[in-house]
Amino acid sequence: MMPRAQPVPQPAAVLRSSLSTSLARYRRSWGLWLLLLIAPIGARFMISDESGKGIVIAINDQLPVLSSAMLGVWLGIVVTTLLLPAGYIYLRANTNRRQPWQVEEVTAAPRVAMLMGRFLADAAVLLGTLGTLTLAGWLLGWLMVSGPYSPWRITYPLWLIAAPPLVALAALRILFDAVPWLRGALGDLAYFFVWVASLVLPILGADQPSSFGTNLLDYPGFVRPLKGGETVGSNSIQIGGVDPGTLKPGRIDLDVAAGLNAPGYVAARFAWIGIAVGLVLFAGLIYRPHRSGRKRPGHGRIAKLLSAGPPPAARVDAPPAHATRSASIGLVLAEFRLIGAGRLFLLLAMAAALAGTAGDYRHIGSAAALLLLVFALSAHAGRSEARGLLRLTATTATPPMARRAAFIAAGLCWSLVIALPAAVVRGSGEPLLLALSTGAAAAATAMALGALTGSSFAPRVVLLIGWYVYFSS
Repeated sequence: MMPRAQPVPQPAAVLRSSLSTSLARYRRSWGLWLLLLIAPIGARFMISDESGKGIVIAINDQLPVLSSAMLGVWLGIVVTTLLLPAGYIYLRANTNRRQPWQVEEVTAAPRVAMLMGRFLADAAVLLGTLGTLTLAGWLLGWLMVSGPYSPWRITYPLWLIAAPPLVALAALRILFDAVPWLRGALGDLAYFFVWVASLVLPILGADQPSSFGTNLLDYPGFVRPLKGGETVGSNSIQIGGVDPGTLKPGRIDLDVAAGLNAPGYVAARFAWIGIAVGLVLFAGLIYRPHRSGRKRPGHGRIAKLLSAGPPPAARVDAPPAHATRSASIGLVLAEFRLIGAGRLFLLLAMAAALAGTAGDYRHIGSAAALLLLVFALSAHAGRSEARGLLRLTATTATPPMARRAAFIAAGLCWSLVIALPAAVVRGSGEPLLLALSTGAAAAATAMALGALTGSSFAPRVVLLIGWYVYFSS
């Protein structure tokens, strides 16, 4: 008798199962409750006062009048410009980062329905966090706003500005999980460029009349509410940290309602939600299953060329190893070799050192060296702080804090080594001073986040954002 074919699961049932399973895993995660708690606590620090303390939004070097609508706009803009990377880190590092693909990918369940369920769960979590931020905004509005207090005028601009980018962020995470080469470090690097582009593209249409096309370029949604209506102008917009000494006294009164109701703005915001759903559908169509141990043609030769090479053959007649004169120095040297393992790192380190000997060292040599160290330090921090490995290293004679201190020292040494040729050629100690500060900060951040999360993901994304700030400042 022929075996009976198993029925294909219905898409609706698969979507419900994927959604309920993802939400259940979220509910059991302490990270979700921490995220929901951070949003209302951090809301107060998102609004700057006249002294410039907090996150500043300034128009022509003046703070706007903090009306109920402006408070909602302010919170929404902070979320879509500065806090989206934190949301990306949470989505990629939370309890749902590991999926039972060994079971799911051998079934006949539709991939689109499966990914749509995960997308809806991720979007629900992010929008839930936005809901807690809304409650905090109501409290801040009761205490801080000028003029009539209206919870609706706080809620409407906040959700109109922030909800579409959060939904699109959840869709982008699903898209990255569907493509094998975007599931790891390359996906984090791709998101970094997407985030930077989302901050740059709105500026291209900032001085154009309001329309659906220009507002569609404004993914964070900050241009039109701060420009207002259909007006065309060159008002300077500052978001983030601003020198308090540059702020002019007094506040500028913005017509927030005219900006929110400008032609094409609301349609563009809803269009981003449609784009997010389209990305999930596209991810389901191009989804590629995981392949354990499968290598592409030529991958072995390339990996062999770039790897550190096999260890030397063991000598049977080798004399016993001598005790090291300094265990601390030996530990730093071991971390130094592990950070710089592989021929590819050495080639890139030499290229960064040569680049530092010509041109502006601050924006060429130092930036190139720091970018290389971002990937090397985060990778080794993730390896050394892996949960399973920590249980093993805890049984050795080396305390974990000593190894972490050696890691920071070794990262600082690599930064100084790469900067040394520039210092010699220029006859100046400035490259070494820059290397000292950037290397220490990068190594300490990588180790702290690696120890906190047990992976290389969070250190890599945070350091990439820090590198962008350093490079563009």
